[in-house]
Amino acid sequence: MADQIRVLIVDDIPETRDHLTKLLGFETDIEVVGSASSGKEAIELAVKLQPDVVLMDINMPDMDGISATEQMAARAPGAAVVMMSVQGEADYLRRSMLAGAREFLVKPFSSDELTTSIRQVHIREREKLSRMAVLPVRATNGTAAAADDREPGVIVAFFSPKGGVGRTTIATNMAVAAATDLGKKVVLVDASFQFGDVGVLLNLNPRNKSIADLAPELEVGEPESLDTFVINHSSGIRVLLAPPSPEMAELVTTSGVKRVLEALRAQHDLVIVDCTSWFNDTTLAILDMADVILTMLSLEITSIKNMRMFLEVADQLGYEPSKVRLVLNRADSTLGIRVSDVEHSIGRKVDHTIVSDGRSVVYALNRGVPFFLSNREAQVSQDVLRLATAIVGEARVAPQAAAEGKAAPRKSLFAWR
Repeated sequence: MADQIRVLIVDDIPETRDHLTKLLGFETDIEVVGSASSGKEAIELAVKLQPDVVLMDINMPDMDGISATEQMAARAPGAAVVMMSVQGEADYLRRSMLAGAREFLVKPFSSDELTTSIRQVHIREREKLSRMAVLPVRATNGTAAAADDREPGVIVAFFSPKGGVGRTTIATNMAVAAATDLGKKVVLVDASFQFGDVGVLLNLNPRNKSIADLAPELEVGEPESLDTFVINHSSGIRVLLAPPSPEMAELVTTSGVKRVLEALRAQHDLVIVDCTSWFNDTTLAILDMADVILTMLSLEITSIKNMRMFLEVADQLGYEPSKVRLVLNRADSTLGIRVSDVEHSIGRKVDHTIVSDGRSVVYALNRGVPFFLSNREAQVSQDVLRLATAIVGEARVAPQAAAEGKAAPRKSLFAWR
C-alpha cells in the first residue's frame, strides 16, 4: 500500500531480526521490506529497496551502524535511520545523530516505543520533504540584486559567562518559534566552534556543511556559495553548523565570521548566534555586531557571580544597557535563591524568565527535535515564544540604533585604556 511505511531491519543477530519482523508484522501501516546482517549489506539493500525507515544496530562486525548511516545518507538519502544499541551513553547518541540518524533506541525497548519511533521519524521526514518542495527558488545573477533591497536583518547573540544554563537549547527553540509562529526568515549560527551542539539538538549532520568550510572562502571573495553551507531544517529555520571536529575550529577566523554574519544579515530577518561561554576575539566580534545580546543565567551562585562580572565587562566595552538583555532560565527552580536575590546581586532587573521543564526539554533533546515542536503547549514553549515575540518587536529599531552607535569604537577587553 502507498500509505505504508517501508522498513529495512539491520542487525547481525538473526533472532533479533526475526523478532523485530514479527513485532512489526502486527502493524497495518508498517511493512518490513527486507533485512540485512551487516552494514555493507544494509547500504546495498537501502539503495535497491528505497525504504522509508532503516532500523540500524550500532554494533556490527564488518561495518558499524554509524559508518553505515554516514554512507547511507549519501547513497540512499530518502531512508531515515533509527539507531538501536544496548549502549545508552551520550557519546553514542551524539555520534549517531552526527552521522545522520533520526532517532536512537536503547535496547531492550517495548513494541510501543519501536512503532512510535518509526512513525514519528517517518512523519518528520515527510514534513521535511514537503517543506523543501515549497521552498522558493533562489535568485541568481540579475535577480539576486533584489536581496540587496531588503532591510538588513537583526543579529541576536546568545551568550552566557557560564556553561550549563541552557543557552544552546533556548537559542535553538527561540529560532524555531520565530520562524514557525512569527513568520520570520531565521538563520541559526552555531558559534561554539570547538564543541557546538546545535547539530545534535536539531538532528543535523555538519559533515561538509559547516562554517569551517565557508569562512575561508569569505576571506578572499564574496559569499557566492553561502547557500551551499547553510542547511534547511524541517522546522523552517536555516542553520549554519559548527565544525564537525574541535581541531577544525582553527580554520574559523574573526574576519571570516564577521563576513558570514553580514552576508546572513542581508538575507534573513533574524540571525541568531549561539556563542561560546568564554571571551576570545571572535566572540567579542560577534557581541559587537549583535543588535541584541541575550545573556543567560540560572539560579546558581556561580552563574550569578559570573553574570555580575560580565555586566561589568559589558559596561567597560561600551555596550548600551538596552543591548544586553538578561534571561533567567529555570526561573521557578526551588534552589534557595529567589529572582529578587538575583536582581539585587547583579544590580539590575531580569528582563525575561523561562520556567524549568526538564522532562519536556530532555525528552526532546534526546530525539533531536526542538521541544517547541514536540510539546508546543508546554509552559517552557510558551515562555520561549514570549521571548521571541519580545525580541522581534524590539529588534525592529535595532539596526538603525546600531548604525547610529557605530561611530564610537569600543574599548578592548584585553587592553583597557
